[in-house]
Amino acid sequence: MCHSSGSHWRQRGDSDFSESFEGRRGRRWARFFMRGGHSHGGPGGEDAGGLGVRRPLRFLAYKLGLDEKQVEGLARILAELKTERAQAAVDDRRSQSELADAVVGETFNAATAIGAGDRRVASAARLKDAVAKALEQIHALLNAEQRGRLAYLIRTGVLGL
Repeated sequence: MCHSSGSHWRQRGDSDFSESFEGRRGRRWARFFMRGGHSHGGPGGEDAGGLGVRRPLRFLAYKLGLDEKQVEGLARILAELKTERAQAAVDDRRSQSELADAVVGETFNAATAIGAGDRRVASAARLKDAVAKALEQIHALLNAEQRGRLAYLIRTGVLGL
């Protein structure tokens, strides 16, 4: 595999080699899931599909100290967010196709290009709303200490939103 030697971490400038493999892998899983399953070096690559649920959920459950009821709620919230991110990816592919259609003819089709841009803006707005809704639901699910830990994970970049 491309990162088995650890040289990738040295090339990126990460100097903390004493950090455990589980810690790096856990952060990579969390980034992978929260960004919709598309990150270089993430588990399973771009076609990972259903791999983005179990392990990131376990990672967050461990890091936040969640009980069984909280884990169930978080799983539901993350599944909804994953669905919305998948729809945004579909919208992005459609807008790419529309942009290609706009330039393929003898004359530039401005209406098609504008429509593609409108699709992207609408998709981004829906995704923004879905992330805000998910964070609101997660906030209600957690106690004060857990919210502090989640905020720390977000601030330090362990979780990318």
